[in-house]
Amino acid sequence: MKERKAAAHEVAAAWETNADAWSRHTRSGYDVYRDALHTPAFLAALPPVAGLQGLDIGCGEGANTRALARLGARMQGVDIAPTFVRYAEEAERAEPLGIQYRQGDGMALPFADRSFDFATAFMSLMDMPEPGRALAEARRVLRPGGFLQCTILHPCFVPPSRRVLRDEQGQAFAVQVADYFRNPDGEVERWWFSTLPAELRQKDAAFQTPVFHHTLGAWVEMVVSAGLVLEAMIEPSASEEVAAQHPVVADTRIVPLALIIRARCRA
Repeated sequence: MKERKAAAHEVAAAWETNADAWSRHTRSGYDVYRDALHTPAFLAALPPVAGLQGLDIGCGEGANTRALARLGARMQGVDIAPTFVRYAEEAERAEPLGIQYRQGDGMALPFADRSFDFATAFMSLMDMPEPGRALAEARRVLRPGGFLQCTILHPCFVPPSRRVLRDEQGQAFAVQVADYFRNPDGEVERWWFSTLPAELRQKDAAFQTPVFHHTLGAWVEMVVSAGLVLEAMIEPSASEEVAAQHPVVADTRIVPLALIIRARCRA
């Protein structure tokens, strides 16, 4: 269900509202797309980061930041929602990996120029009102030769209108998309993770996420305008084994749900 458009200043408040339930639900394994497909694909596509100084933009509760730290990167994480930062810091205290977290806006990063060897953004840039500004900020804090790797919902296959078509057995056989050229510009969408049990849906309110959409061409233009050189674009698709183990992600064998982009600063 969609509501009125969210003003830019409301986006941070919406994610702060989501943060507690989001953190608990993802840590309970209900974000299957992330855990079974998107994060493994992201890490598989990542250049070596051991020993490098990295920044995770829109780090949420820190699961992916911790995955990067376990690869040997010296990580910092930043998120707009204080509750996400609190969850991330609690995890760091429980299992110290040398990660520093702070609250901050991805469109105005609280770091000096040329502070990092690489930056990541797992499904966060697409939720910002002005992702071009966020890309420019990522470019600013990267050192020459450094790279940004981000994941977004695939603009071609997750436009404002999307519906998975299923047969009588519940198997996905097609994905219907529409409104590719329409930007909802912050319309608020209410939803839960599809695997969330009914009892938790009664306990926790649906997420309220302001939705923004940009065409593939617009994303490429924003990357280039930020002064980054496009290096790779990867479209994760579930293997037969993963789809059989986690049927909820089987639709990605028809079309991808996510797009991984890697871009680099000129040396």
